[in-house]
Amino acid sequence: MATQDGGEGAIMDTEPIPKEAEALGENAEKADAEATSHTDAGNATTQDSSISNGEDADDEREKVDLKIIWNKNKYDLKIAVDSTGAKLKERIHALTGLPPAMQKVMYKGLLPEDKTLRDIKVTNGAKIMVVGSTINDVLAVNTPKEVIQQEVKAEENKKEPLCRQKQHRKVLDKGKPEDIMPAIKGTKERLPTVPLSGMYNKSGGKVRLTFKLEQDQLWIGTKERTEKVPMGSIKNVLSEPIEGHEDYHMMAFQLGPTEASQYWVYWVPAQFVDAIKDTVLGKWQYF
Repeated sequence: MATQDGGEGAIMDTEPIPKEAEALGENAEKADAEATSHTDAGNATTQDSSISNGEDADDEREKVDLKIIWNKNKYDLKIAVDSTGAKLKERIHALTGLPPAMQKVMYKGLLPEDKTLRDIKVTNGAKIMVVGSTINDVLAVNTPKEVIQQEVKAEENKKEPLCRQKQHRKVLDKGKPEDIMPAIKGTKERLPTVPLSGMYNKSGGKVRLTFKLEQDQLWIGTKERTEKVPMGSIKNVLSEPIEGHEDYHMMAFQLGPTEASQYWVYWVPAQFVDAIKDTVLGKWQYF
């Protein structure tokens, strides 16, 4: 019996650890793992905080509030004053959908792409004029202007001279205006720096033409009002020498699809006719 008791004592020494002890050991390991996890998370939070602070510092760069004006619409834009003209075009693209390559951006003249807004002294609240058509606008034009011009010219050849038609005769019969600008037959000159004035419109009233190249507009002024017409909306420009006064032309601006939308101007000096057509129809002059 003594031998058996001793054997039993040996067996007791090699029995497994009680479950309570195992649980305590597992809890200790889990606590160590959680502590390591919290430490890693704390380090990650510190790194994220550092990155976030860097972004905030970038956002705190000096900025200006601008008014972007395009296609009769106005947009508010806040941009860093050290942004280049090229960067401004990218922001305008995001606002309007107008690709940078098709933008003509104006601020006291054509805005350079390689200079910053600070360089060209853009101030807070400045108005930025944008001229250009979106790709969809361009694709929406079914008939090129060149085709329209050819069709109109062919139609003109079938008719009697415009200056003999009754609707024009009543204006031309008033005679040449006394304050009309001098004309030079057989020469071509650039547009003058002052408005073309002293001419008549279809109703026989005085009219002047002002070419606002920076705004891409033709201003048609009368005694009563001034109509500001986007040059891109003018479909065609017609002209014909006045019989007996070939150093002057009668000229029509095609503002719509029909003849009724033609705006007629009489006694246009001949030397400016080609320059007017080139400017209005998109062939820009560089002085």
